[in-house]
Amino acid sequence: MWWSDARSEGITRAAKSGRAVFACALVAVSLAACADGSGFKPLYGSSGIGAGAESKLASVQVAPIPGRLGQRIRNDIIFETTGGGEITTNPAYRLEIAVTETVISTLVDATGNPNSQVYTAEAKFNLIRVKDKTVVLKGSSFGRASFDRNVSVFANVRAQDDAQERVARTIGTELKSRLAAYLATNS
Repeated sequence: MWWSDARSEGITRAAKSGRAVFACALVAVSLAACADGSGFKPLYGSSGIGAGAESKLASVQVAPIPGRLGQRIRNDIIFETTGGGEITTNPAYRLEIAVTETVISTLVDATGNPNSQVYTAEAKFNLIRVKDKTVVLKGSSFGRASFDRNVSVFANVRAQDDAQERVARTIGTELKSRLAAYLATNS
């Protein structure tokens, strides 16, 4: 090994160890910022603003949503908020959702038949405090999933059904996160 190779290898090792020290220092500073109360607090932690997030989410009653997509979204939200457990009999909040869905053709062949489509859904929601019937949170959530079309009718129906399931899961997960964030800071 030549002198210049040994020297550059030493510089490389020093640079790597310097980066490691910097990364450790950054993590230590970040953890210290969280520990003193001025930084981030865990949403699902046992202390802080996120304490009891699971029980707060379980206090939300999800109103029935019309249609197959609505049923899937409702089931997904219930599973996400209660873990599939028992639904509370005295809810503190009621979640009402209105769903619109569309299917858009993206690739069309020379005969006018679509080769690919995108299933899109929008869920507009209102979180209502039950005791005074006040809307405390409102917004909308979107989900999109593409699927390919085939000559088989069954394959097309199954592909669209799968896309609908993915969209419902996306919307349900996002709504659960938004509810958890709101309930952790406002209830």
